[in-house]
Amino acid sequence: MKKASLVVSEYLQGNVIFDENAHRDNIFDRFTKLKKAFEEYGYDLATHDINSIENSEIVIYASNMPSKLPEGQEIGKSYIILSESAFIRPDNYDKNKHKHFNKIFTWADDLIDNKKYFKVNYAHLFPETINKNLENKEKLCVLISANKNPPYSRKDDLYEKRREAIRWFEKNHLNDFDLYGVGWGKYRFNGPKYIRVFNRIPYLSEIYGNITNQNYISYKGMVDNKKEVMESYKFSICYENAKDITGYITEKIFDSFFAGCVPIYWGADNVLEHVPKNCFINKRDFSSYDELYDFLQKMSDSEYLQYLNNIDAYLKSHMAYQFKSEGFVDTIIQNTVGIANDYK
Repeated sequence: MKKASLVVSEYLQGNVIFDENAHRDNIFDRFTKLKKAFEEYGYDLATHDINSIENSEIVIYASNMPSKLPEGQEIGKSYIILSESAFIRPDNYDKNKHKHFNKIFTWADDLIDNKKYFKVNYAHLFPETINKNLENKEKLCVLISANKNPPYSRKDDLYEKRREAIRWFEKNHLNDFDLYGVGWGKYRFNGPKYIRVFNRIPYLSEIYGNITNQNYISYKGMVDNKKEVMESYKFSICYENAKDITGYITEKIFDSFFAGCVPIYWGADNVLEHVPKNCFINKRDFSSYDELYDFLQKMSDSEYLQYLNNIDAYLKSHMAYQFKSEGFVDTIIQNTVGIANDYK
């Protein structure tokens, strides 16, 4: 069997990325299916610590742009999947580095030419159906996200907009909102390193947050399973890390879809080219949180159920196929295996 190499971060080496039981929320289902698809074409796809770059006929970089490419890397057999946006990893979109790869797979719609750049999205394991039982909806709204800061200061940052939403609900409608995720349980010191070092002192950030009233009183802790938590809420605040990035649609809106929870979305400027308008609530349509809250509160059960029916229909449609693991696999296989055979 021919060898193919998947270059991954250290914690995913040893073929851990292909182990469907090793990760929560099936986040690497697309790679599990990709390995099986390669086998059908006579290739053993393994992480690069098992199938070395040098001894493989196909090499796929599945993480961000490597800081240093191996000397003598053969362009004809080299591919890369760019998942993060330029907002997080500007080096991903350094065209001088792109020349080292035969083909590049990316969500960035404005780069796609189906010659060197091919469209792949954050892809997922789709459920057969979604939960439409309204009796499970115990509360109005939820936000599940890690409490992080953007690596760079930019005008399209939505990290701060998440905090803005949280603070608005805490101040005005605390009983209708819950917050989950990593890092919200205590105050985080930001700024220069000599300030951030205080985050390492046990209990200091928690005490400081309580004294200054800067802790998040809506915080309910971390979650083991997003779907199980989100099923108890009618709406979910789903903001990308940045807004107005064409084609950048991550797992956030789909986590909400799969849980039968209607997303309040803010992110890609062309989201309607990929997801129908009747499947989500577009934050751009509301000038204030007061206006948004009023809309959520007044929505009847029949109107809400229609959103869920629209979501269910979309997930079963051809339009959504590009976000399924199978769609991801099809694109990678079509543009690596065939080229590799010609290349050899």
